[in-house]
Amino acid sequence: MRAALLYSAAGSLLLSTLTAAPDTEDRTGAAERRGTAVAAARAKAAGVAFGPCPDAQDLPGSMRCATVRVPLDYARPDGRQIELSVSRARATQKDPHNSKRKVPRQGALVHNPGGPGATGLYFPLIGLLPEWKRIAAAYDLVGYAPRGVGRSAPLSCKDPEQFFDGPAQAPSRPSESYKRQRIAQARAYARGCAERTGDALRHYHSLNNARDLDVLRAALGEERLTFMGSSYGTYFGALYATLFPAHVRRMVFDSVVHPGPERIWYRNNLARSAAFERRWADFRAWIARHDDVYGLGRTAREVLRSYERASARLAAEPAGGKVGPGQLQGAFLQAGYYDDLWPHRAHALSAYLKGDSRPLVEQAEQYPEAAAEAENSRAVYLAVECNDAPWPTDWRVWDRDNTRLARRAPFETWDNVWTNLPCAYWRAPRQRPLDVGTGPGELPPTLILAAERDAATPYDGALELRDRLAGSVLVTERDAGAHGLAGGPNACVNGHVEAYLLQGRLPGRRAQCAPHAEPKPTAPDRAGAVERIR
Repeated sequence: MRAALLYSAAGSLLLSTLTAAPDTEDRTGAAERRGTAVAAARAKAAGVAFGPCPDAQDLPGSMRCATVRVPLDYARPDGRQIELSVSRARATQKDPHNSKRKVPRQGALVHNPGGPGATGLYFPLIGLLPEWKRIAAAYDLVGYAPRGVGRSAPLSCKDPEQFFDGPAQAPSRPSESYKRQRIAQARAYARGCAERTGDALRHYHSLNNARDLDVLRAALGEERLTFMGSSYGTYFGALYATLFPAHVRRMVFDSVVHPGPERIWYRNNLARSAAFERRWADFRAWIARHDDVYGLGRTAREVLRSYERASARLAAEPAGGKVGPGQLQGAFLQAGYYDDLWPHRAHALSAYLKGDSRPLVEQAEQYPEAAAEAENSRAVYLAVECNDAPWPTDWRVWDRDNTRLARRAPFETWDNVWTNLPCAYWRAPRQRPLDVGTGPGELPPTLILAAERDAATPYDGALELRDRLAGSVLVTERDAGAHGLAGGPNACVNGHVEAYLLQGRLPGRRAQCAPHAEPKPTAPDRAGAVERIR
């Protein structure tokens, strides 16, 4: 859904309702530019000493690990330093189609998978996959954990042992008492972030992630950066392109966050909730086309009724004592990102309504051993997004906008509110979002990838970034909604990525690829596959 349509539906957001943002970039930008140059020069002189990874017993020997030091505060480059965890697999320089041909090395390809809060440390392992072998031949594959993530000066806002609160509810029309409960939880989480991290909390934001990327570039010995950012990685990649255009060699923006300053981040989340409703409808229509396998309904509406019946049953009696409506919604939300999950989720829902809860519990349960990583990821997500920009501090604004939106997009709207609501009560100062953009000739040509029906990063973000980065080229996967396209099932998209990274060759300004094939339905229990669910 385009922004104009969304905000006519969701209600206009008055700037007066937002927290006043300090003019951070104007006031301290010069000091932080100097600090970044100082830190990059130090990193270039020090280099990176790669060695065995901390969990080397679980990783191939080709991947090595190290740390890179960056300032916590770039306005004070001689102050407190933090260490970012970095991983690398050297370019194989072997042509996967001709073992006798040696491939010239083109330097390092640095990747960020998004989030905020996701780690990229395992990215170098992707070179083992057939779709990546040509790129892995030419490039050192470099991943890293951004500040706050994993071992990189980790953030935590809550005791991980208390993080998972399942089985949880997920009302699409929350009562006033339920809203008050979630407001109290949001306030407590914001308070926990401030108390556990102290004054350092203010330094975890996207501008510093972009500056960290330049220090990493220098530490790797790269005069110019080759970078691939996915999802959130496209946003701070775009910040990097704006701040350091002369340091860019090639950049791939895969599944693009809308970079407009007015959209960071409150309005982007409204757009996301609207887009997930459309993708949820796509998923239900796919299930309906395979009613002979799943028996969940012959129309998307009938499938919705099956889902709602399961949610109501889980509200009364959680599956396995662990999976309630909230966990069900979370599992099906993941299917909005990746359609290869569709058969698994549809089978789990079908089996549950037929009396077998095991597949649903396996797919939706929140496992205690994953709590620490999940809590860390959420802490970084909120620190970055809350710090990046102004947010409404008046609950009535959130309530108004999302009540209106939920009438048309009930699937994710309120869950998205509860995820982001700590930003209304955030205690660290806010940044002013940078106005992303480069003029003709300032930046080498860049490649943008987007699926038309992507829910997590709606398509209008890719159009916006293409218009803001002069010389950029957009490759669109038509009538598809997978989130993260590079190295996926679409050979056309992968061909454009390879041509750009390996040869610097770009298609026309707005190339298009046909959609990848829909997933095939699975029927683990064929004996009962066509049984109608009542």
